Amino acid sequence: MSISQIQRPEMAVAGPRRPILPARGTARGHRHEADIATRVDGTDWAAIARELDDYGCAAIRGLLSAAECDALAAGYAQDAWFRSRIEMRRHGFGQGEYKYFRYPLPDTVAAMRTALYPHLVPVANRWNAAMGIDVRYPAAHADYLARCHDAGQLRPTPLLLRYGPDDYNCLHQDLYGEHVFPLQVAILLSEPGRDFTGGEFVMTEQRPRMQSRAEVVTLHQGDAVVFAVSQRPVQGSRGSYRVNLRHGVSRLHAGQRYTLGIIFHDAT
Repeated sequence: MSISQIQRPEMAVAGPRRPILPARGTARGHRHEADIATRVDGTDWAAIARELDDYGCAAIRGLLSAAECDALAAGYAQDAWFRSRIEMRRHGFGQGEYKYFRYPLPDTVAAMRTALYPHLVPVANRWNAAMGIDVRYPAAHADYLARCHDAGQLRPTPLLLRYGPDDYNCLHQDLYGEHVFPLQVAILLSEPGRDFTGGEFVMTEQRPRMQSRAEVVTLHQGDAVVFAVSQRPVQGSRGSYRVNLRHGVSRLHAGQRYTLGIIFHDAT
C-alpha cells in the first residue's frame, strides 16, 4: 500500500481553545471576514481555471497579508488551537510535523475556506463530468460540509505544517473518507530566502503509459497554490481521460517554513 492510500493517523491534543484573531461575531471579526471574501472574489478565477485545466495547479499571489501569515505561523505553538499533531517521520510521510485545527476554526482559516470554495466548484463539477464521475458539488461550502458530516466525516481537515532544516513532505494525496472535494489550497506563511531556503512545493502527474511529469510552484509569503487532490481530466485524441496527481514539499536547506493547508472535505 502506498502512502497516498493510507489515511494519515491523528493524536488528540487536549486543552481549551483560544482565538488567534478577532472572535467571530464581533464587528472586527465580521470586517476581517468581509475583507478576505473581497480579496478572494477579486482574483482572476477565469485565469485560475485555465491553469488548473492545463497543469492541475495554479498560483494566487498575495492572498494573505504578511501580518495574517505571521499571526497564523505564531499560533503553531498554541496546542490548544488544534485537535491533533502528526510527526511525519514516525509514519513514513517525510520529516517535519503538522497540526489539524479543531472546530470552530480560526477566523482567517474559516473565512478563506468559505470564500475559496464557491470559486472552485465550477472547476470541480466540470472535471467530474469530463471524467464520468456522477458526484456534483453544491455552491455553498456549508452545504458540502453537511454532506460530509451526514456520512460521518466530522473532523476538520485544515492544518498548519512546520518544516525545519532537512525536513520534507513525501508525495501524497489528502484523502480522508468517501467524500473528497477534488481541489485544495496551500498558503505559504513564510518568506523564501529570508525565513528558509529550499522547501519548494512539488506536484507530480502520472499519465497512462507516460513518464511522470513534475511541476514546481514558486511561492512567496502570502501566496497560495490551488491544486488537484488526486486526479483531473486531460483531453486526448479520443476524449478525456484521468491522470493521477500527488503533491509534496522538497527538502528544506535551512530555516523554518510554515504552511496553511485548506482542504474542503472533512475527515472520518
